[in-house]
Amino acid sequence: MKNINTELIIGLFMIAGFLAFGYLSLQMGEFSIFDLEKNYSLEAEFDNVSGLKVGAVIETAGVGIGKVARVGLGEQGQAKVTLLINQDIKITSDAIASIRTQGLIGDKYIKIIQGADEEMLKEGDTIFDTESSIDFEELVSKYIFESD
Repeated sequence: MKNINTELIIGLFMIAGFLAFGYLSLQMGEFSIFDLEKNYSLEAEFDNVSGLKVGAVIETAGVGIGKVARVGLGEQGQAKVTLLINQDIKITSDAIASIRTQGLIGDKYIKIIQGADEEMLKEGDTIFDTESSIDFEELVSKYIFESD
């Protein structure tokens, strides 16, 4: 009888450990089964989104305010990016969205610079002022081949 109780306690402890490990893995990977945060989506069109990936961070004033939900092509051949912004964050209608790099060769993220307009963007609106990603390979090749 004592042996069965010990095995049962060890089994429950192992299950709790696996559940805790799974939960921590999901949280560290910034994936949540229970999407407690409410978001709204905005669109932005860029000439070049080289290196920007789905799930990339969106920041304003150095604070994460959302994630990139989708990267695709728009109707005019520009890159169309869908942004998921936290519900409690309001973006002005004259905001500027730019693609930046964390560090010298780090991941790409979107930086939003708030404007002075009092009108706020709503679900499905578009950020019109954008700055595209800087392509370092293109800059280096221009410098090398045009310096003759």
